Amino acid sequence: MRDRVHDIVTGYESELIALRRDLHEAPEVAFGEYLTTQKIAHRLESAGITVRLLEGTGLTCDIGENPTVGLRADIDALPIPETTGLPYASTVPGASHACGHDLHAAIAMGAALTLQRLHEEGLYGGGTRVIFQPAEEAQPGGALSLLPQGVLDGLEEVYAVHCEPKEDVGVIGSRTGAITASSDAIRVKIRSGGGHTSRPHVTGDVVNALGMVITQTGLILGRRVDLRYGINLTWGMVRAGSAANVIPSEGILRGTLRCADVRGWDEAGEMITGIIEQILAPLGVEAEVKRNRGLPPAVNAPGTTARIEAAARQVLGASNVVHTEQSMGGEDFAWFQQRVPGTLIRLGTRTPGGRTYDLHQGDARFDERAIAIGAQVLTLTALAAERVKPQAALEVR
Repeated sequence: MRDRVHDIVTGYESELIALRRDLHEAPEVAFGEYLTTQKIAHRLESAGITVRLLEGTGLTCDIGENPTVGLRADIDALPIPETTGLPYASTVPGASHACGHDLHAAIAMGAALTLQRLHEEGLYGGGTRVIFQPAEEAQPGGALSLLPQGVLDGLEEVYAVHCEPKEDVGVIGSRTGAITASSDAIRVKIRSGGGHTSRPHVTGDVVNALGMVITQTGLILGRRVDLRYGINLTWGMVRAGSAANVIPSEGILRGTLRCADVRGWDEAGEMITGIIEQILAPLGVEAEVKRNRGLPPAVNAPGTTARIEAAARQVLGASNVVHTEQSMGGEDFAWFQQRVPGTLIRLGTRTPGGRTYDLHQGDARFDERAIAIGAQVLTLTALAAERVKPQAALEVR
């Protein structure tokens, strides 16, 4: 079966690359993926696959009967200008597929077309649902908005791949347990009467207050929450004032609170507002603290991880399926994993010997040979699920 899957995917490879480039040229950001959804739906329908359009954007399709396996691809782009200079670079000002979601969509398309072909040939008797999900980049994530629409109904396991530009194409990174971190957005707005810098004692010093929050909040959290939870508070934006001799009346601070463990996510999130308020209490300022509860860590289940790793070894060989570290980035696939056991793996997209790019950067490039690899791995994973009883598949090995 591995050879048949390889042959089918290889036959589709040039078309999948063309689809990826088409999506890459016309990126659409979170909840605005209307044209992207139409393009994906049209190709699936042309293969005789029935499509279910979701509310707003995104879609699903079922291959076979009574699907129990889910394959998920995110389809949204980022509000980042592209600077690659590629001939198929983004034509949309201020938007680009700098996280590889265009590859994810092409990979899921490859798996859907291959499973459909195998089903028509009588070689696949199982059922798989392919989910093309919007708005992964928007907190708390498009995955959460799909749950009430029943995209996981009937599924017993779910899988996804994510581009990894730090690994060579032909390498897959995987791990059991948490593979990403939680991510909350923190916003602090501080106000006072304002005044002259020669008389800071007669007003609340907004800039000084912002500095206290920046330097002390993380330190205090580190003494209040178990260090093993892996808490990281990083401020990404601070704004206040416009003149050297003026104490401004308002300032704002934004950052992210990330935790490697779901327990830390709960604890740190619940106490951060109180900590900031206590820091500011003696300073004579008013403060408004908002925590946008984002998403939990993505946690790979043992059974599903074993299954997709076995499929990856069939495609790439055992030496090219490696243990990967936990990322402190967020991934809304975690919402699916809270309902259904599942696994997210990292798919190498770096050209061997080439430059290492970073995600969410306008110059990010991805080796398109990863598309056929990802499609084969997801297809073989779905095929393996057909031959294993659901309960046995999820046992801890």
